[in-house]
Amino acid sequence: MEQAAHLADSLDTHEHNRVPTHVAIVMDGNGRWAEQRGLPRLMGHRVGVDNIRPVLQALAQKGVKYVSLYAFSTENWNRPATEVEGLMDILRDSIEQEAKALHEQGVRILHLGRLDRLSPELHQSIVDAQELTRCNKGITLSVAFDYGGRAEIVEAVKNIMRDGLSPEQLNEECIARYLYTSQLPDPDLIIRTGGELRLSNFFLWQAAYSEYYPTPTLWPDLGPEEVARALEDYGGRQRRFGNIRNGA
Repeated sequence: MEQAAHLADSLDTHEHNRVPTHVAIVMDGNGRWAEQRGLPRLMGHRVGVDNIRPVLQALAQKGVKYVSLYAFSTENWNRPATEVEGLMDILRDSIEQEAKALHEQGVRILHLGRLDRLSPELHQSIVDAQELTRCNKGITLSVAFDYGGRAEIVEAVKNIMRDGLSPEQLNEECIARYLYTSQLPDPDLIIRTGGELRLSNFFLWQAAYSEYYPTPTLWPDLGPEEVARALEDYGGRQRRFGNIRNGA
């Protein structure tokens, strides 16, 4: 397929009806990837950013409509200052380099998380990318940056209280509207690279019934073949959502 292929067109190429609508990915292993090669950790993060578009393309080709990437957690601020500053520079460079190309391919970009702790330049770049792609009808790419599941729920509760809602008005649908992910369906499948077996404060509310697929593959090495294996594995599972099906 030519690089210029429109991602929006790929959304109709379902191989079967077991394709997840929303795939979320915990992108782990960038630093280890670099260290294994004797490179600075930030080089691993730069290579990891370069891997976003081919993974997005692979998922779009399978019919996935929403992709969410866990890029920087609220806890990542505790990393060495040089690494944090480098990650901020990488995100800004990535937005400047990729936003227009993704826009031309019909991708809608969303940011999940806080914006107030980012530099004014990075903040504005994110706002501009969202505005540029706001009306696009192709795959939705959400980037969770300065995101934490607990902090998201706390912020939702604060906003509910500010709006003066009574306890009788609260239900799951109401709370979901106050989350960063209010424009997204809950993830059907969560892929975690790097071999770890934890959610790491990612989508704590949204992942209540998500299928989980851990892989030892480091994020920069995640390719279309591993993506296909994850989707195939998902396709073979039964999602009961607490019910009893097929006599199980």
